[in-house]
Amino acid sequence: MSTEPIDGTELLHEVEQFHRRFNVFPQEAAYVAVALWDAHAHLLDCFDSTPRLAFLSPEPGSGKTRALEIVETLVPQPMTAVNASAAALFRSVSSGEGKPTILFDEIDTVFGPKAGDNEELRGFLNAGHRRTGVTYRCVGDGGQQSVVAFPSYCAVAVAGLGSLPDTILSRSVIIRMRRRARNEKVESFRARVHEAEGHKLRDRLATWAEHARGTVMGAWPEMPEDVTDRPADVWEPLLAVADAAGGDWPERARAACVTLVTASRANDKGSLGVRLLTDLRDHVMTGIDRLPTVAILDRLNSMDDAPWADLNGKPLDNRRLSKMLAEYMSADNEPVTSRNIKTGASVLKGYYAADLHDAWQRYCPPPPESPLPPLPDPGNTP
Repeated sequence: MSTEPIDGTELLHEVEQFHRRFNVFPQEAAYVAVALWDAHAHLLDCFDSTPRLAFLSPEPGSGKTRALEIVETLVPQPMTAVNASAAALFRSVSSGEGKPTILFDEIDTVFGPKAGDNEELRGFLNAGHRRTGVTYRCVGDGGQQSVVAFPSYCAVAVAGLGSLPDTILSRSVIIRMRRRARNEKVESFRARVHEAEGHKLRDRLATWAEHARGTVMGAWPEMPEDVTDRPADVWEPLLAVADAAGGDWPERARAACVTLVTASRANDKGSLGVRLLTDLRDHVMTGIDRLPTVAILDRLNSMDDAPWADLNGKPLDNRRLSKMLAEYMSADNEPVTSRNIKTGASVLKGYYAADLHDAWQRYCPPPPESPLPPLPDPGNTP
């Protein structure tokens, strides 16, 4: 075997080009992110966490499965899973025969609207995001059972229709796939021919990873401005790989990070509670310091692009509104509750903006900028 060092910059470009031959991703940043993810799978023990890679689309025929197939040729010990149980997955990861890279196609059959919650699998995917993640199970018969911690840390890529639970989305690099346009052409993937090409790249990635391990281990890559908290956890391993590869990869990786994190925030409606707070701030109580509950419900349920008129077949009502808002605290650290509002000769129950302000600041995304230009200063008007 040749001991000549491998040029990481060029190797990642070859990995990226291999994807481009068979995949049409929605934006340039996706090619960068996926190539870095392929490489990071060879260096898992160097990181505190591993991001999930999620190919999602609203309709079939968008290239998700093909993207997963190309990833499969490039990562170590790929394990293709469709409807695999949580028990099968965590036992595979903890078998001691090397960590598999789990490739989960048709993930919508697991987390889709007709599939139930699948809490065991969700827990496995969440726990395996961290190197310290384990899954606890009882092992043994009858009264001789004991609790055993099974390591869950492994690289996972998924593909499916629709979306994923928020806890998995927040741990993922999200590639929102689209059907190819008529002018978008790709090479036909022939497994008997092209798998071997992918495996050669995989083996070179493994060799390069061994040489890069000392550089990547313990690295703290500089994050782009405003990429913090969970998005920083997701992108830290990928940026560390880019820095180790050198060349134009550090710059391209950070540009891709900003692009995809920004896109995920734009598509992220947050939990239903955060959506409620945001809609109250931006659409219901704009410029109003208090509003009766009946008026709030009327405004929320009349919003076309909102879930409030149909929550499991029923519109949002007073009881549910009260329950949802009581989960949040006012600036006085008291649950947000309705209070009396005087309206003419009567008194109605309603909510005050002052009680919601602290929750708005803590949980809601920044308010949209006004589309109107500021009014001219009367003092400077000629």
